[in-house]
Amino acid sequence: MFECNQCGLCCRNIDKVPQLKDFHDGNGICKYLHNNICSIYDNRPDICSVDRMYEKYFENQYTRSEFYDLNKLVCEEIKNLNI
Repeated sequence: MFECNQCGLCCRNIDKVPQLKDFHDGNGICKYLHNNICSIYDNRPDICSVDRMYEKYFENQYTRSEFYDLNKLVCEEIKNLNI
């Protein structure tokens, strides 16, 4: 399972993800993020789940470890942008 520290930054920058355009009100913050917790976590879109994205779309392109590493890089980039 992908290790996430639940900082919520990915959920506060969804305006950069075209597939999530209906999940925010123009502010880039997911409308399902409440008190830094996803209120639809069990039913969240595939794009919000590193593991499901890997299994459905990237399993033939990367090892799970490589895919996790790529996602960690993006996570760190988001954190650096929000310092």
